[in-house]
Amino acid sequence: MRLAIFNDYRLGVVDAAGQRLTDVTAELGGRWEPEAFGAGWWLRLCRDFDELRPQIEAACDRGEVLELETVVLRAPVLNPGKVVATAMNYADHVDEMRDTVLQRVAGRVDPALLDFDVFLKATSSIVGPGSHVVLPAIALREQKEVHHEGELGVVIGRAGIDIREEDALGHVLGYVIGLDMVLRGHGDRSRRKSYDTFTPLGPWLTTADEIGDPKGLDIHLSVGGATRQRANTDQMIVSVPGIIAHASSIMRLEPGDVILTGAPPGVGEVNAGDTVDVTISKLGTLEVHVTADDAARQRALDEINARGGVGPGAPSGRA
Repeated sequence: MRLAIFNDYRLGVVDAAGQRLTDVTAELGGRWEPEAFGAGWWLRLCRDFDELRPQIEAACDRGEVLELETVVLRAPVLNPGKVVATAMNYADHVDEMRDTVLQRVAGRVDPALLDFDVFLKATSSIVGPGSHVVLPAIALREQKEVHHEGELGVVIGRAGIDIREEDALGHVLGYVIGLDMVLRGHGDRSRRKSYDTFTPLGPWLTTADEIGDPKGLDIHLSVGGATRQRANTDQMIVSVPGIIAHASSIMRLEPGDVILTGAPPGVGEVNAGDTVDVTISKLGTLEVHVTADDAARQRALDEINARGGVGPGAPSGRA
């Protein structure tokens, strides 16, 4: 099942062709709230999905069907307690950071930045498909590079701490496509990856049963149509279950939490006017646009503020 959040944060189910969406919001009853900031209904849906799924499936036969191009898709998560990001999880990415990127953007290679680990990103950095990634003023003022990192994202359904690796996939609600944007340079990773609009997610959440083992998923990222990243999730140093086990040994994972599983090789700079597309097999395509234009930047930030901190969605349902 493909779960989408659209328009005024309604719940929809996207068809297999990725062309139409059925509005199933009514099945949430009194849980649903048409306001992003207080939308605890989504976190409860993540927690109680197995119980609600039969009702949602039945609603697909009677709910209003909409063409995706007529709706605004939002990020397919709302108010996660945390975004857990994974560092250095593809060997070729470790090599490129050590051999070229860190020396160029920071003037030195900090060995600590080459180790596998997890860290937190601000949830306020989340935006949806079709959104603008806004280059922060410091990047323009100090001529710092902002890089793309296309990644597989995991959404937690069942809470847990000290989750065993063999049990980890049982805690997963589903998967999304993610972009882990980063301001290159010195200092704390969390700060450099937490600017507003620096965590695009989308185009929808594909439930775990449709994916099965998340090994073997192809990841492809292009900028302006030119390939930058091409990899497969079976190349991860630490698998998705291993990431979940490691993260949950540090912090309790809660329903709705998002985990980004690490950047494949091929990271690179984006500039104002670029369009970034990330495709992951079985999940679809996430498209975002990069801006530094003052007027466009202000429009994007105004919408974030107006929506209670949840970033803009696509003007078209095509993601």
